[in-house]
Amino acid sequence: MSITQEIINSWGWIGIEPIEVVEENYFGNLIIKDVNQQYWRLCPEDVYCEIVAQNRAELDELSQSQNFLEDWEMKNLVQQAKDKCGVLTEGNKYCLVIPGILGGAYDTSNIKIAPLLELVRFSGYVAKQIKDLPDGAEINLKVVP
Repeated sequence: MSITQEIINSWGWIGIEPIEVVEENYFGNLIIKDVNQQYWRLCPEDVYCEIVAQNRAELDELSQSQNFLEDWEMKNLVQQAKDKCGVLTEGNKYCLVIPGILGGAYDTSNIKIAPLLELVRFSGYVAKQIKDLPDGAEINLKVVP
């Protein structure tokens, strides 16, 4: 399955209509161009997908922001992940086993490698389940094989 089809299947419920992934990082964050020429950021570790730029000029401007670049590159965490898990193979990304939004730690005890398609699928599934919950709500996460 293509990455754009997985985004449609897993995140289409938020209204995204992707045409291409224009950027990805080591943790499976994606910058996605949609049919309206808007740009979205899909962030599996924090379980969100939202518009970050209305057009290419805004995306270029965002890409110059030091805060955005630090968040996007995650240099320290990427180095820790490489040291613990090794170099990524094609189609795989580092990930937080328990997403940050669910209380997962941003450290090596919570980092593994997973296929990008599974990260997109899992994060979309979790986001849909918790979308209407207030901050701080207790949840029961059930993982079904």
